Amino acid sequence: MLADEVLTPDSSRFWPADEYAAGRGQASFDKQYVRDWLEKSGWNKQPPVPSLPDEIIDGTRARYLECYRILTGKDLAI
Repeated sequence: MLADEVLTPDSSRFWPADEYAAGRGQASFDKQYVRDWLEKSGWNKQPPVPSLPDEIIDGTRARYLECYRILTGKDLAI
């Protein structure tokens, strides 16, 4: 029985194969981008969660749209 999502950018790690290199952090199409920003922000992981800056929101959106394009071969018009 599968009780959660699978193979989505939120539950799985997706890396561009042509940029993969063992032993270092990877460019990715998942929410690690937001996690990395939160770690660097100094947030103590207690409420309230800090507001994300526009560049992090835009960067996250761009990653998800690129993932969609790679998987479907189509651009998602928003």
